[in-house]
Formats: sequence, structure tokens, C-alpha cells
Amino acid sequence: MRHDSQTTARGVIASVVASALFGAVYFIPAQLTELTEWEVVSWRILLTVPFMVVLLLAIRSWGEVADALRRLRRRPVLILLLLVNSGLLWLQLWLFAWAPKSGHGLDVALGYLLMPLVLVLVGVLLHRESLGRVRTAAVIAAALGVAAAFFAASGLSWATFAVALGYPIYFTLRRAAGVDTPGALWLELVVLVPFAAWFAFGPGTLVAEGGTPPWGLLLVFGVISALALTLYIVASRLLSFSLFGLLSYVEPIILVLVSLVLLHEAIEPDEYFTYAGIGLAVLLLIVEGIRSQRSRRGRRTP
Repeated sequence: MRHDSQTTARGVIASVVASALFGAVYFIPAQLTELTEWEVVSWRILLTVPFMVVLLLAIRSWGEVADALRRLRRRPVLILLLLVNSGLLWLQLWLFAWAPKSGHGLDVALGYLLMPLVLVLVGVLLHRESLGRVRTAAVIAAALGVAAAFFAASGLSWATFAVALGYPIYFTLRRAAGVDTPGALWLELVVLVPFAAWFAFGPGTLVAEGGTPPWGLLLVFGVISALALTLYIVASRLLSFSLFGLLSYVEPIILVLVSLVLLHEAIEPDEYFTYAGIGLAVLLLIVEGIRSQRSRRGRRTP
């Protein structure tokens, strides 16, 4: 796709709006006080799947579901990979519901801040990409921040590691098998529907005990979640890879702000250096991305 100025502007808007919507998705679970985190993530999946069908049809991407199914029929081993990816996705969706409900919003947000650095290291180790001076400085700054968490604080939360390491594993498996499409993502969610139905309607749930779920807020939750995922997909298609990667840093920053401002969590004094190191690393990656964008724009200009 040619990335002219109008297309790029639409992609930037789609990406920023998607990040803002993911911030809303992060805040809503804390408001669903009647439901456990298991019920929250289950209802998110149950409602996202049908809404995502509508949105995929609207952006003419439903054919990718058929393409993914054809790949599964040709290579049955990919079915096992689909199940593994669905399990990894369930963990991340569960963390996204558990963290804001349990007072661990900052822990998970920190994982999202660290994830781009882990992806950089994955690129170096698996794809033999060169780091360059700026990326090297970013990795060093992040490493110092992580070290500070162990020497000055009580260490990083397991939830931080689950996000920072879990998502790169998920992305790497999907890309290596060639199933990193919106259609494959929808199929991964469909695999989770039976488990989601159990945790939404099974013994001990609000529905099973005769309670009435907050349908209005749940519907908003499902619509926002599906819309955020779809806009994210749209942005990935409209933007160059470098600009799309640069804008991916908006979401973790929003998650930190949601945790601090809306969920009323606080960064403890012994965590300042950790956040400073990782924050500096993210800032360096953003600066590098901006410089890369300007360089590419300059080469295209006659």
C-alpha cells in the first residue's frame, strides 16, 4: 500500500483512537464490581467475537478468516499452534481484567512498557537485526531500570514478566507460522468461547446464582474491545511498519495514566528508578522512530 499523507493521517488517527479505547477497556473491569476477573474476561470474549465479525465485514477483512481456515486444513499441525496461541491470548486478556480489579494496574502497564524492549531483543536474537547506538542505549537504560527493581525495590511483579515476555512469545509464534492475520486472531478468540461460556455461566457465577449482570456496561465493554482491535488492524494496514511501531508506545503510556489517575494506584519511591530507566528507554525508542520517519520522508522527497 502506498503511504501518502491522507492515508497516513487516517492510520495515525486509527492507531491513537485504538490506544485510547484500550485504555477504556483497562478501566472498565474495575467498574464491574459484581463480576470476578474470570467473568469479566469471559464476557469480553463472548461479546467481542460477534461484534468483531461485524467490524471485519465492514472493513472487508472477512476473507482472511477463510484464508486462515484453509491454512489449517492444509497444515493440521497449525491447529495445535492455534490452541497454544489461544491459551497465550487468554492469559493476556485475563491479566487485562485482573490487574485493574486487584490493584495491580501499574504492574501490568509496566509490562507493556517493557514489551517493546523485549521485541527489540527478539529481533536481534532471532532475526539478527542490528541494534544501533540509540537502541543499545535504550536496552541499557531498561536493563538498569529492571536491575533497580531487584536491588532497590522488591523486584518486578510476575504480572510484569507475564506481559513483557508473554506477548513477544505469542507474536513470534504467530509470525513464524504465518498466522498473524486478523482472521487468525478471530479464530483464536472463537477457540476460547467454550471456556468463556463456562466462566460466564458456570457454577458460582453471577448468572448461575440468579443475579443480573450489568448488561449495559458489558455491551459497551464488548463494543469498545472489538472496535479497538479492529482500529488497531486498520492502523497496521494504513501505516508504514516503522510509524505503526512508533505509535505502539502510546498504549502503554495511556495504561500507566489510567492506573495512576483513574485507578488511583501510586508509584512507590523505591520504584522511581525502575520507571525512570524504562521510561528513558521508551523515550529513546520514540526518538529513534521519529528520526527514522524523517529520514525515510527525506529520501522520498525529490
